[in-house]
Amino acid sequence: MSAEKDRPWVMRTYAGHSTAAASNALYRTNLAKGQTGLSVAFDLPTQTGYDPDSPLARGEVGKVGVPVPHLGEMRRLFEDIPLTGMNTSMTINATAMWMLALYQVAAEEQNPGMDPTEVAAQLAGTTQNDIVKEYLSRGTYVFPPEHSLRLISDMISYTVHQIPQWNPINICSYHLQEAGATPTQELAYSLCTAIAVLDAVRASGQVSEADFGAVVGRISFFVNAGVRFIEETCKMRAFVELWDQITRERYGVEDPKMRRFRYGVQVNSLGLTEAQPENNVQRIVLEMLGVTLSKNARARAVQLPAWNEALGLPRPWDQQWSLRLQQVLAFESDLLEYDDIFDGSRVIEAKVAELVEGARAEIDRVQAMGGAIAAVESGYMKQALVSAHAARRGRIESGEEKIVGVNIFQTTEPSPLTADLDGAIMAADPRAEQAALDSVAAWKAARDQRAVTAALAQLAEDAKSERNLMAATLVAARAGATTGEWAGTLREVFGEFRAPTGVAGAVGAAEAGTELGAVRERVKATGEALGGRLRLLVGKPGLDGHSNGAEQVAVRARDAGFEVIYQGIRLTPEQIVAAAVAEDVHCVGLSILSGSHMELVPAVLEGLRAAGLDDVPVIVGGIIPDSDARALRELGIAAVYTPKDFGLTEIMDGIVDVIRTANGLS
Repeated sequence: MSAEKDRPWVMRTYAGHSTAAASNALYRTNLAKGQTGLSVAFDLPTQTGYDPDSPLARGEVGKVGVPVPHLGEMRRLFEDIPLTGMNTSMTINATAMWMLALYQVAAEEQNPGMDPTEVAAQLAGTTQNDIVKEYLSRGTYVFPPEHSLRLISDMISYTVHQIPQWNPINICSYHLQEAGATPTQELAYSLCTAIAVLDAVRASGQVSEADFGAVVGRISFFVNAGVRFIEETCKMRAFVELWDQITRERYGVEDPKMRRFRYGVQVNSLGLTEAQPENNVQRIVLEMLGVTLSKNARARAVQLPAWNEALGLPRPWDQQWSLRLQQVLAFESDLLEYDDIFDGSRVIEAKVAELVEGARAEIDRVQAMGGAIAAVESGYMKQALVSAHAARRGRIESGEEKIVGVNIFQTTEPSPLTADLDGAIMAADPRAEQAALDSVAAWKAARDQRAVTAALAQLAEDAKSERNLMAATLVAARAGATTGEWAGTLREVFGEFRAPTGVAGAVGAAEAGTELGAVRERVKATGEALGGRLRLLVGKPGLDGHSNGAEQVAVRARDAGFEVIYQGIRLTPEQIVAAAVAEDVHCVGLSILSGSHMELVPAVLEGLRAAGLDDVPVIVGGIIPDSDARALRELGIAAVYTPKDFGLTEIMDGIVDVIRTANGLS
């Protein structure tokens, strides 16, 4: 038993929706319920650097998080929440520097009698700021890798000197697991990212050798935990061992406190099921144990998803339930009273050693390619993740990997939790987009445009030099520039980037079996009846970067004999229609997980009709409530697929049916 009971980890709920005012009310309610930190979810326009009035923001405002297009909305977001006394995590990457600047200025305004440097010194929290994993999984990158790494380095250098309690980056393996990473890949790729970041900071010359240990000490990680909680426990212990070795041997950090592996966690959302969603509660608990049981590898902060996230946006009550799961473990159990219960376990030690050995080999492989950035640009890491994900999907379809309620024990009693499916989730406020548009218009009308123009001109000038961009960013924030203006200025200097999709070279699932062979014959026969090979366009309209499902559909369609047209993420409806026309496709498949399906799908349908392709069937996949699915079918959508439709080969067979029906084939 420990000499004294350990302090609990920071307890957060990942939250933000509709408007800054609505999110602020949610934050204050959650804090009153015992939450000990904030975790801010931003909407996709904010994450990708667009204002609400951008055509690319159509249908996306306030859907998966809160819109923060300018300083006024940052003020509203944290109204009556003293920022100098709060620990705030912001899940933001490409625009992380801008959001940190707005946060800092909002804190200064809350403390008018305090020197700004003193305010900054009291701020505590984290910006995710890991662009590398965005290229591989989440998809909210904006700038090319070289320039993204420069923004990260500038932020780290600034915070080490000015905001010493701030974690300027979360090296994020969370989305790697969501994209299919094995534990070995999760360890290796996130640690390679950390190496790339630290090397860039050291090469920038902005931090002295004497201060470099402090840089290493502020690097944090954001990790995923799956339901295989013994393996996840070992993965976390492997992270601790590998990070200690890397920081000591590669960077010469002698202070063990600076070498400590510090991480927060959200447990796995990938494994949450739409079928029998009540089972997600026990999954979440098991996943939480994987990051809390081992004292020497325990998370510093934990946020849990809600049981109904595979159905749609959780309600405040659902988030409260997840918070209570943490509180029961921390305050009712005896977990925090003991030293590490796994020390000396031969089973745990053997598994940790296996993971460490595998991860070191993969780290060496990536470093031999030139490091994480080179492995992104070549497509190596993305292809490896798509292949690993395809293998996992194949194991689920074959029944080798069992998921209760999905491919085993599917018989169920009616659930009172989902008796009213539309009432079991929360809908984003449909007025949020108009409110954001009005907010931006009013903000621009009231500001000093000359000051904004001058600030953005200085930002562009600094971006062309080697100056740290945080100073110009703070000036732009104080002058009243918007999120879209800040990002747009840097887009003009840095350019944009489209990451490799990983589909072309991905290895499909051998476990798909004889069923795929039968579908392949149907694809071939239908193509011959229509005069050529069947062509399927897989499109991702809007700003949603969750491409895992689209990639797996593309890989399985390729293996089923379709000619697949997949151009990656973040396309406008107009671009998807243009591709359908140019490629003369037989079917269009749209993947949308951001909740913007009711705005973007009709736009694609209208575009196809205007182009004379109203006879081309359209199918849609995503997290789509039943009422929306019915509405989409009434608009002319041929089929709607949701997470419960896990059988990719069955989906391929359904696509053939849709094509045959549309072309009058029996």
